[in-house]
Amino acid sequence: MLLAIDVGNTRLKWALYPYARPGAQPLAQGAEFLENIDKLAEGPWRELPAPRQMIGCTVAADAIKQRVQEQIEELWDLAPRWVHANAAEAGLVNGYDHPARLGSDRWVAMIGGWHRMRAACAEGPARPLVVVMVGTAVTVEAVSPEGHFLGGLILPGHGIMLRALESGTAGLHVPTGEVRPFPTNTSDALTSGGTYAIAGAIERMVMHQRQQFGLEPLCYMTGGAGWKMAPHLTMPFELVDSLIFDGLLQVAQARALLPA
Repeated sequence: MLLAIDVGNTRLKWALYPYARPGAQPLAQGAEFLENIDKLAEGPWRELPAPRQMIGCTVAADAIKQRVQEQIEELWDLAPRWVHANAAEAGLVNGYDHPARLGSDRWVAMIGGWHRMRAACAEGPARPLVVVMVGTAVTVEAVSPEGHFLGGLILPGHGIMLRALESGTAGLHVPTGEVRPFPTNTSDALTSGGTYAIAGAIERMVMHQRQQFGLEPLCYMTGGAGWKMAPHLTMPFELVDSLIFDGLLQVAQARALLPA
C-alpha cells in the first residue's frame, strides 16, 4: 500500500492506495488544516491499514514537514519520500531556469496533467497543455505536447488579493461579494475583480499555447478553490481534484523502475 501526501499552504491532503500504480483508486482519503496535523495519528490515520511506502510533496516550511513525519513515525515504520522538482522525471522535462527552485506541487501536478493528456489523446496527436492550480496562490503552467515544461505564471489567490486590498486601501473592510459582470457595490467589485484577474491569466496562457503550437490546448484545473473559478472561464477545461495525487502515483511508479 502507498500513502500519498500533498501539503499545501493551508491544508494537508492524503490518500491511501492499494498499490503504487497510476489509475489506482484510493482506499481512504482526507484533508486536514495545517494546525490539525498533530492529530492525524490519533485521528483519521489510526485505523488505516499499514502502508508500505509513502510519497509526498510539500510547499510548507520544514517545521510542517517534520510534524507530518512525526505523525507517520508514530504509527508506521516508513521512510518518507518527498518529491522535489528536478531536471526530468516520469517523462516530463523541466524548463525552469533553476529546475530545483520550481515548487514541488507545481511539478507533480504537471506530471499528472501531462500523463492525463497523453491518455486523452491516445487516438490522435498530443496537444499542448495548461495546468492550473487554484488555492492560496494560483499557478498557471504551460507544457508542450512532447512533455517540456515551458514556463508558468504565479499570482495571488482570492484571499490574498482581498487581504492586500483591505490592508492597503482605506474603507475596504467589506464582506465577500458575488461575481457579477457589472458590480454595483464594493463587495461584488472586489470579488469580481479577483475572479476575473485569475480568469484572465488562465485565458492568456491558453492563448500563448494556441499561438505557440497552432493547436487548441487541453486545460486541467485543480486546487481547493478550483470550483470557484469553474463558472467564470470562457474556454473548455476539466476540473481534476486528484491531479497532484495522479502525479504522485506516476512518480512512484517511475521511481520503482529505477535500480536501487
